[in-house]
Amino acid sequence: MKRIKLFIVLIAIALQYFSCSSNGEGPEPQKLEFQAITNISYGTDSNQIYDIYLPEGRTTNTKLMILVHGGGWTSGDKSSMNYLIELYRANFPDLALVNINYRLSDENNPPYPMQINDITLIINQLKNKKNEYVISENYGFIGVSAGGHLSLLWSYAFDSQNNVNMVCSIVGPTNFTDSAYLNSTNPQLQELLATYGNNPSIDYLKEVSPLHQATETSPPTILFYGGQDPLIPTTQGTDLRDKLNILNVVNEFTLYPEAGHGWGDNEEELALLLDTWNKIKNFTQTHL
Repeated sequence: MKRIKLFIVLIAIALQYFSCSSNGEGPEPQKLEFQAITNISYGTDSNQIYDIYLPEGRTTNTKLMILVHGGGWTSGDKSSMNYLIELYRANFPDLALVNINYRLSDENNPPYPMQINDITLIINQLKNKKNEYVISENYGFIGVSAGGHLSLLWSYAFDSQNNVNMVCSIVGPTNFTDSAYLNSTNPQLQELLATYGNNPSIDYLKEVSPLHQATETSPPTILFYGGQDPLIPTTQGTDLRDKLNILNVVNEFTLYPEAGHGWGDNEEELALLLDTWNKIKNFTQTHL
């Protein structure tokens, strides 16, 4: 046993020697330290900010996961995604994380194209700063509710350079032409649609619907929905799943029959939250 240990030590010393002396440039540079930079501005609006978490030992091959908060396009904040930051940092220590805010919609500022434009601004800034941050141009998206919709829509319709390796939507709307929306008298659903304007045309609703923007080149997609969600009909998930299957796009779909618009707020739902994270973790390992 001692001879084996000694042999391993000698091999390690030899490797260190050759790495330091073979190219005549001295010892290798130290690994970059972990760095968290918060509230980085990418525009003039107070909501045009993001946080970036750069892992220790990152290189120009380091991939990024971009987190997009929910809030019905009119509210919300990146702080609501902090729990995912902790999960990703614990399980994917080599991954860079970007937690974004975007301009919020109001009666004078519809969400589209404003919020999609904000994501484009962020992506462009990340590309421009990739040498400063020491990161790659390979991204994943994970969004919740409205953030899920924005993640899908940008990944399907605006990723012109195919930088997105995967996208995850948790209870995100996918199809505003769904009869479950258009024919509903439910005031909650009507209010949701009204965010995109009064009496919008079908062509416009298709333009802002990820389902209608999906193509054969759409990135691998993982979807989660609740069967008792008062805001997002089950067909929002099943119809996109079926469309992706027709297009032969890699996808995973999970429906929790008894869950609502999100889960994990009580002890009974913790198992669902754990199942969701395990599936996201495996999907990230495979596709990002």
